[in-house]
Amino acid sequence: MKYNLVKKTVDLVEEFELSNTDNRYPDSISGFKKWVADNYTQPLRFKTPEWEGKDLGRSAESVISTLLVHMNRFAKNYSRAAISGSDFSTQEDFIYLINLKAFGEMTKMDLIKKNVHEKPAGILIINRLMQKGWAVQKDSETDKRSKIISITQEGLQVLDQQMEKIRTATMLVCGNLSEPEKLELIKLLTKLNEFHVPIYQKNTDLEKLLDEANLYKKQIL
Repeated sequence: MKYNLVKKTVDLVEEFELSNTDNRYPDSISGFKKWVADNYTQPLRFKTPEWEGKDLGRSAESVISTLLVHMNRFAKNYSRAAISGSDFSTQEDFIYLINLKAFGEMTKMDLIKKNVHEKPAGILIINRLMQKGWAVQKDSETDKRSKIISITQEGLQVLDQQMEKIRTATMLVCGNLSEPEKLELIKLLTKLNEFHVPIYQKNTDLEKLLDEANLYKKQIL
């Protein structure tokens, strides 16, 4: 048995207890592991990535925008494969149902905004779901001008029948990313999403969108 390793581990635990008098970390294995990670993990040296056209002056912003467009197309292809041969007409149909199942009933506009759609496109999707009996609407109790949309039992059943393939498609989108890479990507995409959502919610005319978005960016930087 490697007693030297045991001694070093005990010393490390003792150091943890002495430095954690303010109870910043939980007095547990998970707390100890977090303390070790925060105090003894060496930060990875950042290495600037290479990309096509970099030597010709292509910007990082251009690469990010292109890759996001490509990822959207890859994800759509997997989604189409997931609903192939099913009763779903488009991937938006099951995405709307998933949102209703996950977040519960909501107004038409809230559902449309959650899916980052323009109102006419969103209304068409919702109407299609109601025609198939997968969703129903009722008057809002707080605002009679609004309609509340909820998923039906039939909608839950048709969604459940396709969920295995949908989960497979979702996993394929993440490709060969490790768990830490997935978490870091979530962090970065969430930051981007939080930047763009306020701009989207203003419903700015396309003629003014670039100027409005650029002004917003300057204000928050």
